[in-house]
Amino acid sequence: MWLVSGSGSLAPSRQCLAEPHGYLPKTNYLQPLLPLILTQLLSQSAISTVCEYHLSSHVLQNPNQPNLRDDDAVSKESASETATSAASSPDEPYSQSAKASSPSPSSADSEPTNTAAYDWEEKANWDIKKFTELPYSNFGVNQHMIIDREFKECMRQLLWKFRAPIRYAFAYGSGVFPQSQGDKATESEFKAVHPNAPVAVQRAQKSSPKMIDFIFGVSHTQHWHSLNLMQHRNHYSALGSLGSGAVSAVQDKWGAGVYFNTYVTIEGITIKYGVVTLETLKRDLREWDTLYLAGRLHKPVKILRDDPQVRMANQINLMSALRTALLLLPPTFTERALYSTIAGISYLGDPRMAFPTENPQKVANIVSNNMQNFRRLYAPLVESLPNVTFDDPACNEPDWVWNQDSVLKLQQDMDPVKRGNMVRRLPKAFRAKLYFEYQKELQIPQLDFNKLMEESKNEDAGSFKRQQGGGFEQRIAQDNPSQLRTHVRHVIKKTINWPSTTQSLKGPFTAGMRKTIRYLGEKMANYQQGKKQKPESEKSA
Repeated sequence: MWLVSGSGSLAPSRQCLAEPHGYLPKTNYLQPLLPLILTQLLSQSAISTVCEYHLSSHVLQNPNQPNLRDDDAVSKESASETATSAASSPDEPYSQSAKASSPSPSSADSEPTNTAAYDWEEKANWDIKKFTELPYSNFGVNQHMIIDREFKECMRQLLWKFRAPIRYAFAYGSGVFPQSQGDKATESEFKAVHPNAPVAVQRAQKSSPKMIDFIFGVSHTQHWHSLNLMQHRNHYSALGSLGSGAVSAVQDKWGAGVYFNTYVTIEGITIKYGVVTLETLKRDLREWDTLYLAGRLHKPVKILRDDPQVRMANQINLMSALRTALLLLPPTFTERALYSTIAGISYLGDPRMAFPTENPQKVANIVSNNMQNFRRLYAPLVESLPNVTFDDPACNEPDWVWNQDSVLKLQQDMDPVKRGNMVRRLPKAFRAKLYFEYQKELQIPQLDFNKLMEESKNEDAGSFKRQQGGGFEQRIAQDNPSQLRTHVRHVIKKTINWPSTTQSLKGPFTAGMRKTIRYLGEKMANYQQGKKQKPESEKSA
């Protein structure tokens, strides 16, 4: 928490100075981020909420976007009320933010008191039930994006229109995070998408009205669809007439384990929602067995209903995306290249990218229009790794975090030991495929390869005992950079291609032909629009 000194200035407590990823920062480049990250945590305890009042003169607000404020900011008048409810609302990780000059902590104050902050990856507890059981109090705060408060509330209210229990939910895509900037859309253009859009939705999607995409994490698919079919039969295609058993079978046995209902209108807003079990979601986040959902969470999303186990699994997922991108990048690269590489992971092997059904400039558009959100998501994680750092004097500028157009430079250590450690920490299913690629290339006999893998596995096959890479991992890391990129990209494509293809093929069954044709038409229009768009390299030339 923040402690208020006698002079009225703010002094950080030792516990709050732990970075949200659990490591100490290597440089002071992230000091502008500390007020943004740390003050958003104050709503998590009654004591912290009292401290919010003292931050009221330092409300963090992007000077370039005055309407974009911390969406869970707490006013002075409501501080006492929030103090009572904060402890019982662990899915509300934010409160008020402050755009003030960064504190200058001493090295003594910078040591986290919780040793779990250093080794949460090695000792992850997947049986946690409460947010208080996470490795430390501000764990995973980087996952929560700041959007317009009223827009967020509109989306949250939509969740309450479902009687079937939703344990985890996030909104994603261009309907939440715009991928282009243009003239304000007309009323008729909005009505063509949203029949009666609230003002908050119109403001958030002012230049390009889009259907809003959601993912709902649930406990049991058949039970959930049974309840939802009784309440919202019109959300389903003809498949719904066969009952919840048929719907859940299609969901669980085809594709990536997600069932989408699309072009659904609720409260005048058009949405698409995908239903997935929490176990399927957590497995993909931890192991990358399909990368279908894990890839969506590599990009900024708005988490509307949180879950402690999913938050921990997603932090593993984000670290894995960062490590994979570093294996694909040269020693020196730009921030834009890093985020583009990460955002592009989920599109490698996606069949939609092989046909004229997706904007070819999609990745560039996502990154260019959401640089601040990518920084929020990954800059703390960059600081946590010992082999990569921001290496740009622009980071010393007080407002560099808000500079949408900055192209900061980073540098990574190509030491094979450190890169071998990254290989060892890749997700289990993904790592196994990469090992198999190099078994073939290095012509390792199958018995020797099996022995090598068996020595590394835990008895429950849930993770690897050694977090440090051995000779095999270092050999992979030392491979010719071009060859390494080829192998990593090939493994990504193999991971994504079949689940994405089968997920797309079940679209006509789950959505119906009319909605499928409409959806494909919109995607083809996006493709044509992308062909007319200048590539990012030409813009910056």
